Amino acid sequence: MKTLVITGASKGIGLATARLFCDSGYKIINFSRTSPPDDRFVSHMIDLGDLNANEKVGAILDEIVGRGEEICLVHNAAAMVFDSTQGTDPEKLSQVLRTNVVAPVIFNRHLIEKMNSGSSIIYIGSTLSEKAVPNSFSYVTSKHAILGMMRSTCQDLSGTAVHTCCVCPGFTDTEMLRTHVNNDEKVLNNLSSLSTFGRLIEPAEIAKTILFAAQNPVLNGAAIHANLGQIES
Repeated sequence: MKTLVITGASKGIGLATARLFCDSGYKIINFSRTSPPDDRFVSHMIDLGDLNANEKVGAILDEIVGRGEEICLVHNAAAMVFDSTQGTDPEKLSQVLRTNVVAPVIFNRHLIEKMNSGSSIIYIGSTLSEKAVPNSFSYVTSKHAILGMMRSTCQDLSGTAVHTCCVCPGFTDTEMLRTHVNNDEKVLNNLSSLSTFGRLIEPAEIAKTILFAAQNPVLNGAAIHANLGQIES
């Protein structure tokens, strides 16, 4: 049995990914704040930004995931706030980093030792893992960190036959994106125009990219830019 352990599979890219992996024969174990609309998943409701997340997650994983399994671990859960360099609240930054950066460390710590050869760790980065836009200071900072974590993971797991990569979506039609721009259709249309296809990416397209990355160890250490060809100004 192949197992997908994923964070944030209650909506958006995470939900599309969990459904695709489930259709592909994987057992799905999800950790998210809200329950996903799919009863095929084993889901645990937990806020990964909680200061006690390490103990809570560890206790669950130790009980339900055995050693020697082929595991795909997808670090998908993310928090995004509207902030800038000048006005960032340190507490909000800390919470974003706990969800986006510290949580992956927690899952890695508890799962890597259980992974058999053929397992994978897929980090979900962003176009903003290698560039920035205004008023997304905490998110940009965290997504740059995610890319560095993936590259370090690749080096640290040398010889284990466990591979890793970072899938970096462009502007994807998710609840997170729409909330961030207050569902402003003018802004959404402008974001759509930034790809060479003139549209937003569908979560299912990113899900297919994640599955491909999980099943192809030749991509070890790679940053995959899944953005429909972003137009650079």
